[in-house]
Formats: sequence, C-alpha cells, structure tokens
Amino acid sequence: MSDAPGIDVFETVRPKLMGLAYRMLSSMADAEDAVQDTYLKWQSTDRAGILNPEAFLTTVCTNCCLDTLKAAHRKRVDYVGPWIPEPLQFESGWDPETDLDRAQSLTTAFLLLLERLSPKERAAYLLREIFAKPYDEVAETLGVTEQACRQLVSRASRHVQGPTSRFVPPADHQDRILSAFLTAIETGSTDHLTGLLAETVQLQSDGGGKATAMSRILEGADEVARYAVLILGRLWEPCQIKILDLNGTRGLVMFYGDEIVTAVMFAYDADGRLERIYNMRNPDKLARLKVKLRHDRSSGAIWH
Repeated sequence: MSDAPGIDVFETVRPKLMGLAYRMLSSMADAEDAVQDTYLKWQSTDRAGILNPEAFLTTVCTNCCLDTLKAAHRKRVDYVGPWIPEPLQFESGWDPETDLDRAQSLTTAFLLLLERLSPKERAAYLLREIFAKPYDEVAETLGVTEQACRQLVSRASRHVQGPTSRFVPPADHQDRILSAFLTAIETGSTDHLTGLLAETVQLQSDGGGKATAMSRILEGADEVARYAVLILGRLWEPCQIKILDLNGTRGLVMFYGDEIVTAVMFAYDADGRLERIYNMRNPDKLARLKVKLRHDRSSGAIWH
C-alpha cells in the first residue's frame, strides 16, 4: 500500500483523535504529541491487514494518552498551586440544544471532573458516552472484557453527572451574567457581584509557578466577591477584556497590549448563577488562545 492513501485515511480521522486526546489529557500540546505518536505508529504498520482504520487509530491514540496520563500524574504532584486544564478558544455559535454531551464535554468543569477518574475509566467513559463507540470496540481498545468495560463506564458516570459538569445556560444568559460580573468589579460593588454568585461558589487560579496566582481555592459568595472586587478589579484595570468562547462556554480573556495575561472560565448552577470561576494565569497554558479552533459537535472532532 502506498503512503498517500494511508496519509489520507489518517488525516480524515485526525480531528476525532485530537478531540479524544484533548479531552483525555486537558492539554493541547500533550494531545498533539499523542496524535503524532499515533501517526508514526500508523506509518510503521502494515495497513493492508487493517479492516477498520478508525478503530485501529483510536486504539493507538487511546493507549498513547494512557501512557501520558501515567507520567502526568507524577508531574502533577510537583505542580505549584491548583491545576486547571488548558483553555482553548473555539468558534462562536454553540447551541446548547445540539449534541449537548459532546459540547459540554469540553468545559473546564467537566474536564476537571474527569480528573477524579482512573485513566481507564476516563478512556472508557469518553469513548462510550462522548464518542459513541460500541462497548465491544471500547473493550477491545482497552484490552478488557465487555463486562469490565461496562463497569468502567458505570463507575465513571457516577462521578461526572453532577450539575456543575452538565448545566450550561444559553449564550445570551452567559453574556448577561459576564457583563454584570465585569460591571460589578469595575464599580467595586460586592453586593451586585454577590447576587450573581451561587452560595457555594469557588474561585481557583492556576499560575503554575510562572505567574502570580492564589495558592488556595476560595469558597463562598462573600469571600469570592471581596477577592474579585479588591484584587481582580485592580489587576484587570489596565487590560483590554474580551468575552470569547472558551471550551464550550463564554469566558473572559485579558489582553495587556498584544499579550494574553489571563483567561477566566465559568461554570453555572441549575439557577444560572456562577458556581465555579477558573482563573488561568499560567502563560504556558495561555499561548494557544489566540488561535481559534473548530469543534464538530456531531463527532467531537477538534481542528484548526
């Protein structure tokens, strides 16, 4: 078999592999490495005997991700401060009525819930529930029995069905909340800000030891409101602030000149109030935000 057809097949599947790898690893750089390793394996394999190229490539990519997760766990122990997944900017136009599970599976809140799972639980859940792979195919990918695969998916589902991971209000509601959030910070009104926050709201920052960020997670509407008004308001004052689509929800991106210095993602409770605020300050995780990506909500694929 010539190289050209093999490359064509791989490039057709690549966006789905990228969508899987990013959700598995919460890092675009790590996802790209996993997909590249998958390509190298594909190139060195006798493709004539492969009856289902997509299943083969998915298996290879999944196992590359599992290997990366083992190493990531060791690195995470030494990470400075709270850890937040790398945010990505996507094209606008997300419709919460269309392919809800796949769209919500990109949110920061959902990706953090996946951190509760073992690597195999994470893979099984994503392949089955997000990418709609049949149980027998997922079991073969993971090298387990179909019964064991069903157990992995069942256990994973119990951890990721919480309201924070699942509720995403319409974009116009998010825009109203974020505009009111910014106005409250600009005017220094903790009363107005507290009204936007769930009582159990949490705010966490990720500086990765490379930018100033809180080392603890703030909890409660009063404490979060005071911090936002007293600290964030001062830090954001010299910045140009844009509301952009970040990981399936509307988020805030702060520019200092041409440099992105902060990105803020949000999660909502069932009443549409802010329940989680994720403040990304780590410059390594902000580097890709200027590049707008595309997400196919019917397949979970991600591409430039």
